[in-house]
Amino acid sequence: MAYPWLNSFLAAERLPEAFRDTVDAICAPLAELAAQAHAAKGGTAVIGLCGAQGSGKTTIAATTRTLLAARGLSAVVLSLDDLYLSKEARARLGAEVHPRLATRGPPGTHDVALGLQVLTGLARRGRVTLPRFDKAADNRRPCADWPDVQGPIDVVLFEGWCVGARPQPPEALRAPVNALERDEDADGRWRGFVNTALAGAYPPLFERLDKLVLLQAPKFEVVAAWRGEQEAKLRARTGSGLAPSEIARFVAHYERLTRWILEEMPARADWSVRLAEDRTPL
Repeated sequence: MAYPWLNSFLAAERLPEAFRDTVDAICAPLAELAAQAHAAKGGTAVIGLCGAQGSGKTTIAATTRTLLAARGLSAVVLSLDDLYLSKEARARLGAEVHPRLATRGPPGTHDVALGLQVLTGLARRGRVTLPRFDKAADNRRPCADWPDVQGPIDVVLFEGWCVGARPQPPEALRAPVNALERDEDADGRWRGFVNTALAGAYPPLFERLDKLVLLQAPKFEVVAAWRGEQEAKLRARTGSGLAPSEIARFVAHYERLTRWILEEMPARADWSVRLAEDRTPL
């Protein structure tokens, strides 16, 4: 299908021509799913979009928001990344619980209460401030820089690498999945904290989802390459970001839960979209 705005969108986001197929195969059906959820609920519908790092969640969500606007529906994108705790708060976690918690990413490093507050506000009449996280600075942006929207919003596209994830069974935590866990979490304290957070703090947030969509990577091994592409764009845009030599270590923080999501979530997601290694939908 032809979209008048798509040419400028591809140029602005530095996207390949192949993304047109993604618009037809993923974004348009996702907009339809969201519109139906809104109509069925008669109010704000929250659509969860889960996918490994670099799978295209942010771009797909932004495109879907544009498609919803063309239908006359108000929509916002809320990223789980924008709910990260401040650098200072994560440093305290690192000092008090485990050093690895100073690195953003896994459950336990997000402000779940803030997420619940934002989702509640988006379903009500009035102004709502949307949090923003600066990945280049690895910290929250000043609150004065957070944008405002007018609620109630018809559709919230809630995207994030572990949106809708469930905790692993305790026995799955015993063996490390990579060298990071083996060498720096030998007693399992870090992965145990993450799993406990996912079991305790996150369910009230994920229970707000009306639909859950999974962008299903073909395997975990593609994630480092995908993340590398993200960081290259970030460096080109801001002059900062992870160096290629830092990416594998950073992605290792996400490996356990990413593998678990790929194993466990497809059977229960409302829609699982299988992706090829070049991120095109299969």
